[in-house]
Amino acid sequence: MRHSTPRWWYQRGPRSMPVIRVALTPISWIWAWATAGRIAQTVPVDPGVPVICVGNATLGGAGKTPVVRELARLLRARGKQVHVLTRGHGGRLQGPVLVDPGEHAAADVGDEALMMALDGPVWVARNRAAGALAAAEAGAEIVLMDDGHQNPSLLKTLSMLVVDGETRDDEWPFGDGAVFPAGPMREPLGASLARADAVVVLLAADLVSADPALLALFGETSTLIAHLKPVAPPPPGPQLAFAGIGKPWKMERALKAAGCELADFAPLPDHAPITEATLRFLAQRAADLGAGLLTSEKDWARLSPDWRSRVTPWPVLVVFDDETTLQGILDSALG
Repeated sequence: MRHSTPRWWYQRGPRSMPVIRVALTPISWIWAWATAGRIAQTVPVDPGVPVICVGNATLGGAGKTPVVRELARLLRARGKQVHVLTRGHGGRLQGPVLVDPGEHAAADVGDEALMMALDGPVWVARNRAAGALAAAEAGAEIVLMDDGHQNPSLLKTLSMLVVDGETRDDEWPFGDGAVFPAGPMREPLGASLARADAVVVLLAADLVSADPALLALFGETSTLIAHLKPVAPPPPGPQLAFAGIGKPWKMERALKAAGCELADFAPLPDHAPITEATLRFLAQRAADLGAGLLTSEKDWARLSPDWRSRVTPWPVLVVFDDETTLQGILDSALG
């Protein structure tokens, strides 16, 4: 099985497939031009409550959703009525709709929305402005926008850019800096940073510190370091793990670092439905290996109740190294 995200996007040097990149570069110019034009020409809507946007500069895999969940937890601990707003990738509903985990499935609202709705109110809306207005009318004191750094439709009180802090060998969070489809960037990094109030560099649990060369790219922008840590150790015994996330190879690394006896690992397309045939194949493969079935919390949310009983989720959470500085940034933005 192959993942839909080209791994060469994130590589630099000879392995970054320059021939393909050169061929796709003219299209990337058009993409960047269209994105910049849309942002410049759109008049944002003020929903009447603060909007905190957690986005990134690349096409997935940076860790936005775990950061959103942690920010929502911190703000709710302050007694704030926080409603999360998301596009609902992988779901069929256009919205605005308030996600009900008892009524909706991942096919309706997307896996991430369904997972976050277990924590508190989540709205799915293709039209983000309409979604924010619906949330405000329903009593939201703060709208926490999962993704949307390149979406200019809402007036943002605070824009946080999440960056994958993992730099290994020739692998780099921004690849060679090329814009889609020649690379992973949604827009040039400089354009993203110009609209960002803060950068969150997200590291795997086994990485102590961020690469100084990476941090230097962010200049004077407030930069926070956070770690993605498992809620609990992996299950004992051999495991066949599968994941349909932006960078599935990161989960494979994380499981090995956490001491998982990984018998096999299957990367799946991000947000795509996991078919019954795929699950049966994985279950048979696990049985042949004498292994259990293990997946990410997001992928587990996509499974039917029957398959959930047969697959173990491996949830992770975000821990900020300097929560005091984070609280200061939130205080400054929210007044």
